[in-house]
Amino acid sequence: MSEKPSVLFVCVHNAGRSQMAAAWLTHLAGDRVEVRSAGSNPGAGVNPAAVEAMAEVGIDISAEVPKTLTVDAVKESDVCITMGCGDTCPVFPGKRYLDWQLEDPAGQGVEAVRPIRDEIKVLVEGLIKEIAPEPTA
Repeated sequence: MSEKPSVLFVCVHNAGRSQMAAAWLTHLAGDRVEVRSAGSNPGAGVNPAAVEAMAEVGIDISAEVPKTLTVDAVKESDVCITMGCGDTCPVFPGKRYLDWQLEDPAGQGVEAVRPIRDEIKVLVEGLIKEIAPEPTA
């Protein structure tokens, strides 16, 4: 892993789970981690319920747009985290792959998205402890 680890979050539409995970990682790790997200079949826009759920915790993802998963994005990442996209993520030697089993927030209201948002936060906090812990004084 490089000095500054790079993480790629992948879900099907890059409209909910991967966007929330990328936002949490950026928010919690700051510039200690390079963050990307993408979708195997990107949606037209970010899930409004995900935008609302993240806004409730002070994180604005309203300007984000779903991005297409590319081979280069995987190659440039140290850790690739999939969320329900099956085998669509290309696999390269030397990369770390994780699959987070999370409910798909597509078509659900903010009440259903909140627990998904909170579960993602816990997973991201654990990831930060592993790959980019706070520097000790």
